This record gives sequence, structure tokens and C-alpha cells, in this order.
Amino acid sequence: MKTNLIIIFCVMSSLLVSAQKKETKLTGTYALVAVDNILADGGRVHLYGEAPQGLLIFDGQGHYALQIFSRGRQKFAANDKSKGTDEENRVAVKGSNAHFGTYAIDEANGTITFNIQDASFPNWEGTQQKRPFTIIGNIFKYTVPAPTTGGAVTGEVVWRKVE
Repeated sequence: MKTNLIIIFCVMSSLLVSAQKKETKLTGTYALVAVDNILADGGRVHLYGEAPQGLLIFDGQGHYALQIFSRGRQKFAANDKSKGTDEENRVAVKGSNAHFGTYAIDEANGTITFNIQDASFPNWEGTQQKRPFTIIGNIFKYTVPAPTTGGAVTGEVVWRKVE
């Protein structure tokens, strides 16, 4: 009887641990490679400059956090965020993008859905953003059908997995 209880306990513990983890091929940390808008004529606009900085983290429980920044952003003259000028605030907002929440992968359709809890672009808060993606080696790339810049463009974001 004691052996049966131990076996049942081990099986139930394994099932509980499996249910709690959502390890995927995306799980891990990624460094930003590029974030561009693709124009109708095929031209590219580097939204955050030639060398943007960013980090994207997918955990094993289905949560993510994403941050993108322009390199060399202007510092606030007052050294106090609450005292930034209109221009300093405009440049700071334009030079950054961040959001976090949960994610879901649809392998069959090759899409990832970001369930955005909070975002630096308030219009995205509480929304779902579905994006086609590819993974080739350690490169994760997705497209953004409706970028925050608006207009008839498509966003393309490329990340490299940090080993």
C-alpha cells in the first residue's frame, strides 16, 4: 500500500509540473537585431535607428516582456523625469517601445499572439496582437501588420537568441 501511494504521488507530481510549464522553442532571451517598417515600394525605415537596442524574454509559463530603445537617446537636462521638457518627452517616447503580458503560439499557422497586459503605447494595452513568425536557427523574426506608426506599412522585427 505504501509503495502504491508513493507511485501515485510521483505520477501526480510529474503531471502537476508538466501542467505548469509551457516550454516552447521560443522560451529564452533574445537580443534585438532590427526593427523596421517596410514601405509599399519595398524601402525600409529604421524606426529606432541603425543600431537599436532591445531585449525580449519568453518564460516557460507563457509570459513575455519586450523592450526596444533607440541607441544614444537624449538625456533629460534636469536629470529628473518629472521635469522633462515637451521635446525631451517626445523624443523619449518616440525612441522606445515596451510591452509585457502572455503569449500563445499557433504552430499550424505559424503565428504568435501577444496578449498585451501593459504597454508604453497605451492603445495596445489589453489587446491581442497576432503576428506571423519564423524561427531559423537562433533567429526569431515576426511581422507587425499594424505598426504603432500607422499608415500602409508592415513592421518587421528580428531577434537573436542569447545563448
